[in-house]
Amino acid sequence: MNEKGNISIHTENIFPVIKKFLYSDNEIFLRELVSNAVDATQKIKRLAALGQYQGELGDVTIDVAFDENAKTITISDKGLGMTADEVKKYINQIAFSGATEFVEKFKEAKDANEIIGRFGLGFYSAFMVADEVEIQTLSYQEGATPARWVCDGSTSYEISDGNRTTRGTDIILHVNKDSEEFLNQGKLQEILEKYGKFLPVPIRFGTRTSSEPDGEDQDGKPQYKSVAVDNIINNPNPAWTKSPAELKDEDYLSFYRELYPYSFDEPLFWIHLNVDYPFNLTGILYFPKLKENFEIQKNKIKLYSRQVFITDEVKDVVPEFLMLLHGVIDSPDIPLNVSRSFLQADSNVKKINAHITKKVADKLAELFKADRKGFEEKWKDIGLFVKYGMLSDDKFAEKAHDFCLVKNTENETYTLKEYAEKVKDIQQDKDGNVVYLYTNDMAQQDSYITTASDRGYDVLVFDSPIDSHFVAYLEQKAEKTQLKRVDADVIDKLIQRDQTHQPVLTEEESQQAATLFEKAISRDNMKVHVEALSEHELPVTVTIDEFMRRMKDMAQTGGGMSFYGTMPDNYKVTVNGNHPLIKRILNGENEEQQQQLAKQAFDLALLSRGLLTGNELTNFVKRSVSMIG
Repeated sequence: MNEKGNISIHTENIFPVIKKFLYSDNEIFLRELVSNAVDATQKIKRLAALGQYQGELGDVTIDVAFDENAKTITISDKGLGMTADEVKKYINQIAFSGATEFVEKFKEAKDANEIIGRFGLGFYSAFMVADEVEIQTLSYQEGATPARWVCDGSTSYEISDGNRTTRGTDIILHVNKDSEEFLNQGKLQEILEKYGKFLPVPIRFGTRTSSEPDGEDQDGKPQYKSVAVDNIINNPNPAWTKSPAELKDEDYLSFYRELYPYSFDEPLFWIHLNVDYPFNLTGILYFPKLKENFEIQKNKIKLYSRQVFITDEVKDVVPEFLMLLHGVIDSPDIPLNVSRSFLQADSNVKKINAHITKKVADKLAELFKADRKGFEEKWKDIGLFVKYGMLSDDKFAEKAHDFCLVKNTENETYTLKEYAEKVKDIQQDKDGNVVYLYTNDMAQQDSYITTASDRGYDVLVFDSPIDSHFVAYLEQKAEKTQLKRVDADVIDKLIQRDQTHQPVLTEEESQQAATLFEKAISRDNMKVHVEALSEHELPVTVTIDEFMRRMKDMAQTGGGMSFYGTMPDNYKVTVNGNHPLIKRILNGENEEQQQQLAKQAFDLALLSRGLLTGNELTNFVKRSVSMIG
């Protein structure tokens, strides 16, 4: 048999499109061809299981090999194989509806996956790297004869008798000059491990090299002696394909190390996904120990379709906050050659998205209920994730309300409901608002925390990178509740009550004190206020407005408040006219002593905020030594 003909694609421009348009993604040729080999192998196994194939299956390992001398890459399977008629049907007839439609559609395509997926060009991706592609195949059907197909990248092909003696198919790529980078063991192994690390059929990778030719092929080209290296590069039975009942904790941890061999931290816990209705979904999602940098954590979930790697950019499959998780999602309902536009529009993807969110929330609720103490111990790592989820997903937030925790400066932990109950009476202001006090830096704000604690008030700790946003979220969601950082004002102003303190200073003395401190401070961003507070309050307190500071914090963490992020800090200096020290300063021997005492009291206030640095700190120390002496 020897037949020549033209491939039925209704356009002469198909190969230039494949070679040039898809060039940036040319490594996916190997994924496509190995996936085809896996499909053929799976099908023969299925036929054998159904009794429709009586022969011996034997070893069904797929071999990928390259020959640097002959400049070939060969993918060999022991699957169904093809007859000459089937080669004509499946290889030659690419069923495009017409050249015009094709040209219009490929112009819209954004990447190689999109065009290959849309037009069934998986096999033809071989021409991204090859000048010539040869098929040697023998069908499993009884009495079948081997067939050979060859094409040089034009629309012409030749089909003749082949030399394959066992069931299956060899795809031989004669690599072009521009693609010789693929005739490299490291490069090919990297691609195979990326796309085929968990393929369901064993993949053996090696080289076919020799220094001397060993005969010639049918076209008179030299053949080199094959030297196969027995190197299985994949795990055909990864943990996510098994039932949870089959797996122990060590199995999950071992699989995590297989996914992330360079990770030093073990995951906190995991969720095994296994859904067969209304869509198919399997996978394992791990909760890692979160670091401060969100971006480092992202893109660690790998998306597979029937164990073939698709992408690790999964933001259209899982909600934004779930991208902080690690692991694998596998769904046959997501096609192998998937495009961004498909992921964004597909109804199955949206259902998968919602289901994963629900499963994660249910798992966290279950862990909290089963072992609250253990959950609290992990909160430092879990908390960032839960808060991020609540901020970005309303359905998750509804469930998370029951297990979201807050911690105070005494290291006590409460659910949101428990904390609201705890402070509803002791921290209610004169207008009926409950005020949550919080700190984002316990060491720097210690004097403010101590003052609040002395009044019997509780102070929460919100010191994670996301807490500036979470504080605003809580205030928005909780009825008649305000959140104020403990250093945002003097304590009597943070939680205002009906009682007032009678001023010790006369109006004239108050004005004198204001003038004295303004002169001693002499800063444009510091505004002095003299107020009648409890004599137990500090003589001078430096604070920054809660609203302005919160806007600046959100700007620094990407909250879209860039205008506020560029504004300078403006501070309020509260002079407690009822503190005995203020009266003493006013009664100083002379103006110089008054200025020195006022400056000292102000510097103490700056010191308690961590704002006294450099030359001012040096002068404060010298002045303190002088005053003691």
